[in-house]
Amino acid sequence: MARKRRLWMPELYHHIYLRGNNRQNIFKDHTDMQQAFRLLTTIHQSYPLSICSFCIMTNHYHFLLKSETITISKIMNLFNKRYTDYYNQRYQHVGHVFQQRFNSSPIFFPKNLLYVSRYIHQNPIRTNAPMVARMEFYPYSSYQYYKFGSTPPFEFINLEDLPNSFPQKSQKYREYYCEYAEME
Repeated sequence: MARKRRLWMPELYHHIYLRGNNRQNIFKDHTDMQQAFRLLTTIHQSYPLSICSFCIMTNHYHFLLKSETITISKIMNLFNKRYTDYYNQRYQHVGHVFQQRFNSSPIFFPKNLLYVSRYIHQNPIRTNAPMVARMEFYPYSSYQYYKFGSTPPFEFINLEDLPNSFPQKSQKYREYYCEYAEME
């Protein structure tokens, strides 16, 4: 039976997430995390994409991703296939790395973009065994760039679209977002 086509709306961000097969750790160390960023950078060079929020955990990832030129499915197929090839070679693994096809939901409303971004950024502190005491200290999340105002090291990270989701524009948008993101 054919799979249902994914909804792709080029003007919208999509919440994309996927976890390792059997919930196993698939990003085991700093090298694996950096490989994920290298892959996104390489894909971005051929197919421009924009990520306004991300968090890569040990057994899954979340991206708020937008692509105006090519489908989300194409981008994620490239990312997941290339990461699987890397993982299988590095760990002499055979078989599935990811549990299933990636999940994707378009974000239709600005307030939902803020809500989903907060959910993504809270992942490291909301697990059964929190990975860090505070979100801004988790190195594999985009939250640190909002909190500290630092420039992201990757061209595909877009820090402008999320603040534009606030109903009233302000110079203190990062501060407002961080207050919102840190709410219980």
